[in-house]
Amino acid sequence: MNLLPEQCRAARGLLNWTQEHLANVAGVSRSTIKDFECNRHAIHRATEALLVRAFEDGGVRLIAAEGEGPGVRLACRCAGPQPGLVN
Repeated sequence: MNLLPEQCRAARGLLNWTQEHLANVAGVSRSTIKDFECNRHAIHRATEALLVRAFEDGGVRLIAAEGEGPGVRLACRCAGPQPGLVN
């Protein structure tokens, strides 16, 4: 997957994560995230993998740029029908 700066910002927003928190969770520097999100430079594949893993572990799915375009969404954490919810 090619993580886009817009996806990174959107995923952080869904999780209510700061750049600092993402940096700590992913094990990368805050400046790397800041520069990437501001389109100052691309990120290495290894860094991208760390960010994607952090988002996935946090409960966000990244949507590839197919069909209607790239995006992010919250992952379903349900194991089955939930009381009070209509399936």
